[in-house]
Amino acid sequence: MIAAAALAAALSVRSPDQTQAMADLAYVLGEAHALRQACAPGDQGWRERMNRLMEVEALDEGLRRRLVERFNAGFLGQRTEHPACDPRVARTERETARRGEALSRKLVP
Repeated sequence: MIAAAALAAALSVRSPDQTQAMADLAYVLGEAHALRQACAPGDQGWRERMNRLMEVEALDEGLRRRLVERFNAGFLGQRTEHPACDPRVARTERETARRGEALSRKLVP
């Protein structure tokens, strides 16, 4: 049991750049969720991906809180900018996906 906890702690050590990339990715996932909600209110896909990210990556409570705050900030920003579905949403979704992809690549060793 102790060995598993030590292994989990060792795996959770991230460089400051990786930690920032995770926070930025959480923000982008929040944006993507808001954009999807504008046109498909029942779709929880991006929120589910965020939850999975936290299950896999955010092992300490401080980082978990930070990721949740960034997700919520991204969601609120896009919800304010795009409260309803319109042609701009699809364009913004594509731009958001490109940013998310770039951030994801920073996290892969």
